[in-house]
Amino acid sequence: MSLLKIRRRPFGNLVPQDFFDIDDFFDNRQWVRNMLPDRFWNGRTSEPALNIKESNDKFEIELAAPGFAKKDFNVTIDDGCLNISAEKSTSKEEKEQDYTRQEFSYNSFERSLQLPESVKEEAIKASYKDGILSFNLAKKEEAKKKPSKKIEIA
Repeated sequence: MSLLKIRRRPFGNLVPQDFFDIDDFFDNRQWVRNMLPDRFWNGRTSEPALNIKESNDKFEIELAAPGFAKKDFNVTIDDGCLNISAEKSTSKEEKEQDYTRQEFSYNSFERSLQLPESVKEEAIKASYKDGILSFNLAKKEEAKKKPSKKIEIA
């Protein structure tokens, strides 16, 4: 038998993992998908894919965001919530004697993750390389798993 630490999460135990993706909870419900189809994206979401890995001393988050530059990202922590957003726009105009061609694009996204209480907010590190935005979230010392200890019976 093992003892489990109970953590209060928004909406109780509807979301079993430590991280609570607020956007995912509201945006990916079946009724939202059926009521608001996004024909431009052809059924795909405009949110980047997200991987979360946990080890004994840290969490690692990888967010796939190809085509952006470091300057395009805005990352903040507000009231225990990691907010990630990015915005990028480009335009190109070509004028010739008998025609004008203008191309433009605009890409943006927002993701918000409720951080577990075990994360040291002041020690979060972020990097961006090859289209992957990576976060390294160190755990507080008391949250790290301690090695088992044998207790002798007298």
